[in-house]
Amino acid sequence: MEENSKKSLGLMDATFLVAGSMIGSGIFIVSSEMARDLGSSGWLLFTWLMTGIITLFGALSYGELAAMFPKAGGQFVYIREAWGKLPSFLYGWTTFAVIQTGVIAAVGVAFGKFAGVFFPVLVDETLLEFGAIKINGANFVGAGTILILTFLNIRGINYGKMIQAIFTSSKLIALTVLIIAGIILGITSGFFDENFQHLWEASSTKKQADGSWLTTDLTTIGLMIVLSTTIINSLFSSDAWNNVTFIAGDIRNPERNLPRSLFLGTFIVTVLYILANIAYLGLLPLHGAPFEGDFVYSKENVLSTGIQFASSDRVGTSAAFMLFGHTANYLMAILIMISTFGCNNGLIMAGSRLFYAMSKDGLFFRKASGINRFGVPAWAMWIQNLWAIVLCCSGSYGILIKFATFGSMIFYIVTILGLFRLRKIMPDAERPYRAFGYPVVPFLYLVFAVVICVSLTVFTFWDTFGSIVLILMGIPVYYLVFNKAGEEPI
Repeated sequence: MEENSKKSLGLMDATFLVAGSMIGSGIFIVSSEMARDLGSSGWLLFTWLMTGIITLFGALSYGELAAMFPKAGGQFVYIREAWGKLPSFLYGWTTFAVIQTGVIAAVGVAFGKFAGVFFPVLVDETLLEFGAIKINGANFVGAGTILILTFLNIRGINYGKMIQAIFTSSKLIALTVLIIAGIILGITSGFFDENFQHLWEASSTKKQADGSWLTTDLTTIGLMIVLSTTIINSLFSSDAWNNVTFIAGDIRNPERNLPRSLFLGTFIVTVLYILANIAYLGLLPLHGAPFEGDFVYSKENVLSTGIQFASSDRVGTSAAFMLFGHTANYLMAILIMISTFGCNNGLIMAGSRLFYAMSKDGLFFRKASGINRFGVPAWAMWIQNLWAIVLCCSGSYGILIKFATFGSMIFYIVTILGLFRLRKIMPDAERPYRAFGYPVVPFLYLVFAVVICVSLTVFTFWDTFGSIVLILMGIPVYYLVFNKAGEEPI
């Protein structure tokens, strides 16, 4: 790594990694569930805006830590320096178990599902079945993309850099075209007027036990609760911005380029996500009704389901249908396949550096501390990706994603608390970049993050309970396996 390889990534490469890792399939899907939760265009856009602000505040706060410790491992290193080995191991443990690998699996399978638009057999036929677990071709395609990206990335970081540049620029251009076309058509469609007529009248539409849907108006307290829970959807779509810190050892002038790339990448994605939702609101009615029977794309069906009940929550495809007609299904499938492939490239490239750093600290498999002749931690990458492939074929990654997003938030809180601690215990340490707006901006991030985590714990208990249990399971693993005095890691 940084000891043996040339630093190959510049500011643009690092920015592509931030943006490319953030943009997967979420932006094309999650607004549908959020629209059902909120029932209001104003509150929908507000939630995406708050997501962007929270993400930017986090990125600005991480900039100081990234400049202080420009080493492979990133967030793992920051937690270790602030809080010690056990908390850093718990972060690494959770990242390996679910945060990184679970997202890689889910993004890979999303690629396979949208490949099913061209090859329906991938999603129409169950190939293997183990109780409630059903595996179809999309699972195997997802695993295949992970293997392909692994083979390419272990050949050297320049391969990963090239893939990231091509796929990130492609999806940024395609998303921008969709946004511009959507807003232009939306100006004349009349949906802006319709959707913004009752801008702040919030309601929640939930499926009942009997299969019917019930819509209730939200009181002020009810709205605050829904906002603090539904935001997990947009936060998931905006996550993985911290991945660039894992690969700090391969970035030129990281003290300068890491903070800049964190800001630029998160800012670009935030603007695109808000504009994409404005485009959706210009092309489709916000409110709709669930479709009975097999959905067939037609203007009448797309408009009747609206954003709230877009087929399979694919609001991006419904919006594109209003622009491109029946070719939209294929165009959006191509866009999402490009998006997910590039997203996974960034996740795979960066995540392996985290597990490499853990191994160097004696907190991961010993093999993972080695690098190959191309300067890549090949063993760390193989271990990461083989577990992701297991999750691809387990059918459990969808549940793990809920655990992963909450777990990410917990460790973002721990890391930014560490920023305050390091200011106290290392006051004279060199800080090439100081967190913008310190202490206000980092403190506001903590407030937002804690409120969201508490709200999720109270109102979606079982999802967060699983995440907490998973984190705590790392404690006996640490003491039984990785904290035996005088012993090397396995």
